[in-house]
Amino acid sequence: MMYRTERDSVGELEVPVDSYYGVHSLRAKINFPITNQTLDQDFIISLAQVKKAAALANHKLGLLPDLKTKAIVQASDEIISGKLHDQFIVDPIQGGAGTSSNMNVNEVITNRAIELLGGVKGDFSVIHPNDDVNKGQSTNDVYPTAGKLTMLKKIPALMVELERLKDVFEEKSNEFKDILKLGRTQLSDAVPITLGQEFHAYYTVTKRNMKRLEHVKSEMETINLGGTAIGTGITAHPELSETVVPYLNTITDEVLVTSDDLVDGTQNIEQYVILSDVLKSIAISLSKIANDIRLLSSGPNSGIGEITIPARQNGSSIMPGKINPVIPEVVTQCSFVVMGNNAIIGSAAEAGQLELNAFEPVVFYKLLESFQVLTNGISTFVDHCVSGIEANEARCKDNLERSTYLATVLSETIGYTKAADIAKVSLTTGKTIREVAESQGIQIEMKEKKVSLVK
Repeated sequence: MMYRTERDSVGELEVPVDSYYGVHSLRAKINFPITNQTLDQDFIISLAQVKKAAALANHKLGLLPDLKTKAIVQASDEIISGKLHDQFIVDPIQGGAGTSSNMNVNEVITNRAIELLGGVKGDFSVIHPNDDVNKGQSTNDVYPTAGKLTMLKKIPALMVELERLKDVFEEKSNEFKDILKLGRTQLSDAVPITLGQEFHAYYTVTKRNMKRLEHVKSEMETINLGGTAIGTGITAHPELSETVVPYLNTITDEVLVTSDDLVDGTQNIEQYVILSDVLKSIAISLSKIANDIRLLSSGPNSGIGEITIPARQNGSSIMPGKINPVIPEVVTQCSFVVMGNNAIIGSAAEAGQLELNAFEPVVFYKLLESFQVLTNGISTFVDHCVSGIEANEARCKDNLERSTYLATVLSETIGYTKAADIAKVSLTTGKTIREVAESQGIQIEMKEKKVSLVK
């Protein structure tokens, strides 16, 4: 392999001659072998979108010549279209508050732009990564802006899966609306409910979480681009902020606005905590539902067994015929990941000091992981579990009849104490409430899910 020599303030480094990344990116790859991953594809695109917008804004302000602008914009467009992503080599978790990611995109755009102008990669006399591609910018406004853009890119995919989940819960609630069963509180027999009502509650909480996710988008639409290093706009044209955001909105089809206080917008990152809290809320609701489905489908012979979920794979290497609720189990584990990430994101947001929070890399890494596991987890939940749930109507009826719920109904007519005595006899003898009541001359009739007493 042939190399070219590049120099930075640390010294010289040999960089593969054909690479579009440069010395800063390579040092970061060497320094931060943390996750064995590279930047998220949408994050790379977001960085390139910011660079394109900045080039157009600087050109409009008379700060970047036509040829350089055209080359930088074309190189950015290539990255936005999915090209050159293999040249992004830095680890998502990195020291330096995201500088390595910013320099990685600066170097790739620079070397591709040099190439487009007929030059040789690494000849920064043609186009310079800092002086031209990063003109009027800092990592501290580019990186968080790209981060927010990336979150806005992830929300629609999660929303699609939540919509599918909501719809299938609604379908099941209608399918099961006439199936009367036993409700349970604290895992103990309570009073009747329909299976449809249980699934409608799942529909309702999913719908509520979708509203939360839609609302939190506004937290990602306020950016600090133009604030540069600490929000004061040092090195940037005074009109850069108001010029660059409209370009970025056109490029991304978003509705971004500049922070009212760029210093605040640079040093405080609680917006990501708010977003993470919404993802955590979704995860908690999802895990609760998955746990309910595991309980309701438990058995098949000695559990609750009021619903049947699709059998996906053998459940045991030692017990023939055993089928486990693997999809609800994996969904619950996805929720654990999101809840754990939420704790990390909160800690990172709190750890900011003075004019900058240096820990956005781990915030973005964990937020993107949360989006991924939630989106994929909900997808598999819908496709491989919820859509195939069937009601065991006979089991629902049997569990209901064998419970003491009728004692609650009886208490309205014969009083709590006498109803409790009937319940006690039922539990002691194994007879149903109906049987005990009828032995005492109390007739119970079930009509259209309402209980009437005939004395």
